[in-house]
Amino acid sequence: MRGKFITFEGSEGCGKSTQSGMLFSYLLAKGAKVIYLREPGGVKLSEAIRTILLDPKSRISAGAETLLYMAARAQVVQEIIKPALEAKKIVICDRFLDSTIAYQGFGLGIDIKLIKSLGSFATQGIKPDLTILLDLPVKSGLKHRHNCRDRIEQRSVSYHEKVRRGYLALAKQEPRRIKIVKVLADKFKTQNKIREMVTQYGF
Repeated sequence: MRGKFITFEGSEGCGKSTQSGMLFSYLLAKGAKVIYLREPGGVKLSEAIRTILLDPKSRISAGAETLLYMAARAQVVQEIIKPALEAKKIVICDRFLDSTIAYQGFGLGIDIKLIKSLGSFATQGIKPDLTILLDLPVKSGLKHRHNCRDRIEQRSVSYHEKVRRGYLALAKQEPRRIKIVKVLADKFKTQNKIREMVTQYGF
């Protein structure tokens, strides 16, 4: 027996950080043993890699970008996610392996089979029990980020459209794990839909 692992995915500006944070607070208030992480990040090494990856001044090839995300993931899995699940805690993570498949695979054209193989190594085979995919039209999401765009956000609209289509393709491939939640204007209504879904999964 291990704990439960919930991940949040979606394209830029969809509200992942807000919604995942709200769910964390909700479960915490219910008395659950729950921890909250973001990717890339969560531990010192992974946060340092995050800074490099998101810096608009960084010049990084598609291959190097993929490997850096995997390195950050491997570290946070080893330091936090694996021990927390072994301690039967609930882990909520803002992004995980699906992000690399969507952004570097569908978005940049890196071989998806290779990404999954590298991902299996980096995650030590750990997979989410439930993935909440927040879906929002690309242009609507990017509007929220016009004042402060990182290296990834600055990419073309066509790139971000590929990412969104990639996510939707993943949801079709794994409908039992990946649940699409349409982002509503009212963040509390969106959160209520998420809480209903999480309750159905027995969290």
